[in-house]
Amino acid sequence: MTGGRNTPDNNPDTPWTAHTTDTTDERIARAALTRAVEPGDEHAGRWLRHFGAIGFLDRLLHPGDDPFPGTGARRVDGWRRRATTADPARDLDTVHRLGGRFLVPGDTEWPRQLDDLGHARPLGLWIRGPADLRTWALRSVALVGARACTPYGAHIAADLATGLARQGWVVVSGAAYGIDGAAHRGALAAGGATVAVLACGVDTPYPRGHAGLIGRIAEQGLVVGELPPDSHPTPSRFILRNRVIAALTRGTIVVEAQHRSGSLVTARAATRLGRHTMGVPGPATSALSAGVHELLRGDATLVTDAQEIVELVGDMGELAPARRGPVLPRDLLAPATAHILEAVPARGPTPTTVIARRAGTTPDDTLAKLYELHSLGFVERHGEGWQLTNTATQGSNARRGDT
Repeated sequence: MTGGRNTPDNNPDTPWTAHTTDTTDERIARAALTRAVEPGDEHAGRWLRHFGAIGFLDRLLHPGDDPFPGTGARRVDGWRRRATTADPARDLDTVHRLGGRFLVPGDTEWPRQLDDLGHARPLGLWIRGPADLRTWALRSVALVGARACTPYGAHIAADLATGLARQGWVVVSGAAYGIDGAAHRGALAAGGATVAVLACGVDTPYPRGHAGLIGRIAEQGLVVGELPPDSHPTPSRFILRNRVIAALTRGTIVVEAQHRSGSLVTARAATRLGRHTMGVPGPATSALSAGVHELLRGDATLVTDAQEIVELVGDMGELAPARRGPVLPRDLLAPATAHILEAVPARGPTPTTVIARRAGTTPDDTLAKLYELHSLGFVERHGEGWQLTNTATQGSNARRGDT
């Protein structure tokens, strides 16, 4: 492969240079580089931007004197060693046999919001699943949190994911144990759309205990990864994977996270990228919610259900219903009638004149309102006196969020 040697200078921060190369060769070069370069390597991203994938790979495989000025020799040697063993044709064949594909920038399915990552933008994305990633990403939110979550956290995550899916939103997460798994299952249970972004190859389900779940996502949704087939996760790859989750989506919701949780990395990446950051509060005494509470003390928005999330990340006019407490029967009384009811003593029959004096109204007006309250079941008459009806107050006739 050739290209990139005739550029006017070796500054990787110069504007994008034109490359008159075959798109197939560019795709193969990027596939090879996903095995040579670790995700999120901004040093590689700068040179890739300058030389293009073919020119970058050519300088690795056919090095001249100082092919990447200013980049450490150890880093370049690492790229070169991995590039010489890469077999992009085999990797592409592997993912195709799984019914998948390899996306590169410029493809119609490439989510352009990933370009916001700048030099840390993925070289390409390995994908399994029938859906169009770009279309799904336009209406998606990330739902992440603790692996060792509580039953409360798992319930909240599943409930939020179900609510979002029913409103036509795509739930994106990392397929890990805990909150991630609950989020994916909640979306699938509602027959909705979900995307799992892995820190390994899309043919290598991780964690192993979620092999069945990841398989379901590949059938009904999308499984996405930056690493080529048969790649295994590492701690650093999990952290770097989170930037992709943040960039793909309109916003990130965190459900249960300790102060050092990787989920907070996703939230902070979302903030840097100008995306919405949200958190679901937990008990004030819970260490698992301490990181979420710290986010909420900053720029994150508190959310408690799917409607509040959609109000934040959705289109103009997609508002959550007004919130209010339960509507009790006495709340529906006219003010003057409610005033008389408040003047009726709690115990024993009381004459109309006494009630009128307590209410500061005339006996005639008081008697009229007492008969109205009697017809509504609030008071009862005993001889010449009135008292409150001795029955349990009816419950609220309003569900949470009703107006």
